Amino acid sequence: MDLSVIVPTFNEGPNVAELVRRTTAALPGRAVEIIFVDDSTDDTPDIIRAVAAQSSVPVRLFHRDQPMGGLGGAVVEGIRAAASNFCVVMDGDLQHPPEVIAELLSRAEVGDADVVVASRYIAGGTSDGLANAVRTLVSRGSTMLTKAMFPRKLHNCSDPMTGFFLIDRRALDVEDLRPRGFKILLEILARKQMRVAEVPFSFAPRFAGESKASFSQGLRFLTQLTMLRFGRMSAFAVVGGLGAVANLLITWGLTTLGVQYLIASVIASVLTIIGNFLALEYLVFADMRAESGLMRHRFLKSFTFNGIEAIVRIPLLWLLVSAAHLHVVIATALTLIAAFVVRFVYHALVVYAPKKNRLSRLPLPETLEDELTA
Repeated sequence: MDLSVIVPTFNEGPNVAELVRRTTAALPGRAVEIIFVDDSTDDTPDIIRAVAAQSSVPVRLFHRDQPMGGLGGAVVEGIRAAASNFCVVMDGDLQHPPEVIAELLSRAEVGDADVVVASRYIAGGTSDGLANAVRTLVSRGSTMLTKAMFPRKLHNCSDPMTGFFLIDRRALDVEDLRPRGFKILLEILARKQMRVAEVPFSFAPRFAGESKASFSQGLRFLTQLTMLRFGRMSAFAVVGGLGAVANLLITWGLTTLGVQYLIASVIASVLTIIGNFLALEYLVFADMRAESGLMRHRFLKSFTFNGIEAIVRIPLLWLLVSAAHLHVVIATALTLIAAFVVRFVYHALVVYAPKKNRLSRLPLPETLEDELTA
């Protein structure tokens, strides 16, 4: 068997026949099976059985009456059941074009990659099939946040949020996976350093049916992301929190002594920027320093960014104090909270990003305690 195509489905009946037809046509001369792992509450299982009876390639159905692990759990079950070591994972709504599967397989057969990702974000790929500008913005923002949380493991992956990829099962310990949501590729890449290759694809509009995207799925994604990378982000939050407290105390102390509040805020910002950098250097990103260049270069990047952030934040502080009539300490706290996520993304993706061609193959520690003692 050359390839197993795994399709998790939830009420995707109208798409099944077209997906099987296009997948079969895209892989002539290949020994292929299509595995549907179905959690549907409608007649999708019956439609899959009917299509399977007429298909020229094996079509297998695993219907789960009690789904575990959401879409990610369905993918794991499909990988376990696959007859081939090469497993393509794709959605059942045809936004992942089956015609790209042949490219994924050809790239995997080169033999230098454990995962071949179909990416929307490299040359030749697009995300035009997203429903609207809001979803596009959310997708881009989620990708940036995810890469910031795993800057080493996702360094060579432009689209870790995609649900369209090929995995060599021999490189994967399926039992180590703890699927919690629908971003199974993130789960795979975050748990083990993988050799990643990419091919471009254009994210297509849905063939039929309605999108499953929802606010609750967004919350599940954030939960999954936090659980996978709780260590580094929590350490960053602790450092940021201590810096914020120090900033507030310095601001309060100087204003109590009669220093004008904007000048006090500038002094507090400079002192806390330096203190935060040292804490990030020796605590939060200690394991990444050797791969990210010289300390003075990291300091310049960090200080410049934080200086620009302070320049932007201080006029906002003035507006909150002068126009909104908030107390200076409360206004300072609000602006510091607003800057937290942006600062974290920048430091993870820019300041401590591994230099090209120096990517370590060692796995990252998975807990805060491991990171602080590494």
